[in-house]
Amino acid sequence: MQENDGSPPVIFALASGLSRAAIAVMRLSGKGSGRIVESLCGRLPAPRRASLRGLWNRQVPTPVLLDRALVLWFPGPDSYTGEDSAELHLHAGPAVINAVADTLVALGARPAEPGEFSRRAFGNGRLDLMQAEGIADLIDAETEAQRRQALAQVDGAQSRLYHEWADRLRTLLAHQEALIDFPDEELPPEVEQGLLDGLTALHTTMTAYLHEGEGAERLRRGLVFAIVGEPNVGKSSLLNALAGRDAAIVSARAGTTRDAIETRIVLGDVPVTLVDTAGLRETEDEIEAEGVRRSMFHVKQADCVVQVFTGSTLPPRLEEAGLLVCNKIDQQAAPEGAIGISVLTHAGMDVLRTVLAGKARALTAGRANAPLTRARHRAAIEETAHHIGRALALAWPEMRGEEMRLAMRALGRLTGAVDVEALLDTVFGQFCIGK
Repeated sequence: MQENDGSPPVIFALASGLSRAAIAVMRLSGKGSGRIVESLCGRLPAPRRASLRGLWNRQVPTPVLLDRALVLWFPGPDSYTGEDSAELHLHAGPAVINAVADTLVALGARPAEPGEFSRRAFGNGRLDLMQAEGIADLIDAETEAQRRQALAQVDGAQSRLYHEWADRLRTLLAHQEALIDFPDEELPPEVEQGLLDGLTALHTTMTAYLHEGEGAERLRRGLVFAIVGEPNVGKSSLLNALAGRDAAIVSARAGTTRDAIETRIVLGDVPVTLVDTAGLRETEDEIEAEGVRRSMFHVKQADCVVQVFTGSTLPPRLEEAGLLVCNKIDQQAAPEGAIGISVLTHAGMDVLRTVLAGKARALTAGRANAPLTRARHRAAIEETAHHIGRALALAWPEMRGEEMRLAMRALGRLTGAVDVEALLDTVFGQFCIGK
C-alpha cells in the first residue's frame, strides 16, 4: 500500500496513447514507485537501464504473470518529475494494459490526471511554466516549423530571455529602493539617470518583442485562409484541389455552399485551415443569406483572404491584403494583378500553391530563438511593459518603485516565479494523460 507520510501518491498513466500498437509505455512517479516495481518484478533494475522482467500480480493467493516487459528505473531527483519514477514497456494488448493498471491500483498507485507528471516536474523545479507549455506544444506539433518552435521553448529559450529581463528589472528596482531609502545621502545624480535609461531600454525591448511575436503565435495555433467570392466561381473546387480530396460538394448550381466548410492542410510548413464560404450575392433565401453573413465574418477573422473570381475584370477587393485569384483561365486570360488558375486543367495551381505557402511563411515569421507563442505570455509582457511605462512617467520615487514591483510580479508569472497557483490548473490541464 501507499506510504502514509504526507508525500504525494504514486501516479501512473499510459504515456503512449490508446491506439493499436506493438508496445505500450506505462509511466509511474512518486515516492513508493520502487516498492511497486519490486512487487511487480522481484527487484529493481539498474538505474536508467532497460531490463527484461516478468511482471507479476502478487496481490492474489496464487501469483499471476501479467506480461514480460522492459522495465526502466529512474531514481529521483534525476528523473523527469524529480521523483522516483519508472517505465513499463508492455505488450500493447488491452487485456495486458488493464491487468497491469489494476495491479498498480491494488499496490497503492492511482491513475494520473492530465498534465500531472509535468506539474510535478514543475513543482520539483525540473522545469518552469514556459518549458511545461513548450512540452504540450511539442506533443501537438503538426509541422517541422512548429516542432522547432516548441523545442526551443522546451530548451528554455523563452525562460532565459524572461529571466534576463527579470534580472535587469530587479537590479533597477534595487537602485530605486536605494533612492527611496537614502534620500538624504548624496547619491551621484547618474544613479537616477541610469535607472531611467535602464527602464527605457527595457520598455523599448519588450515593446519590440511584442510587435515581432505575432508570427510565432500564429504558427503555434495555425492559420486560417478564407476562400471567398461570388457563387459558381470555383471556390469549392479550389478547396478540393488544395486539399487533395473532395472535402466540399461541387455543383454547377449556384448557392450550393450554405455554410462554411473547413479542411486542414500544410502550406510552407505551416498548418492552415482552408475555409470554403458561401457565395457572396444578394439573395431572398433566408438560409443562403445567413451563409453570406457568415462568409463576411470569415473575411474579417481570416489571416488571409483568397478572393476567387472569373472574367477579365478585377473585382473590388474584400480585403486589402488579400489575394485575387482568377479561375477558369482555360476560357479567358486573367487580368493583370490577379493570379490566374484553372482548377479544371490545373493550370497555374503550382504558382498559387507557391504564393500561398509564401504568405503562410510571411505571416508566421518572427523571432527564431525565443518566440512569443501564447496569449498568456503576451498578456503578462504587456502588463509588465505597462507598469514600466507608468514608472517612467512618475517622478515620485515611492510611486515609481511600486510600479516597478508590479512589473516584477507580472513578469514573474510568466515562469512561475510568483503568484502562479491560479495558473497551474489551466496550464497543466491542457496536457494529455501520461504527460
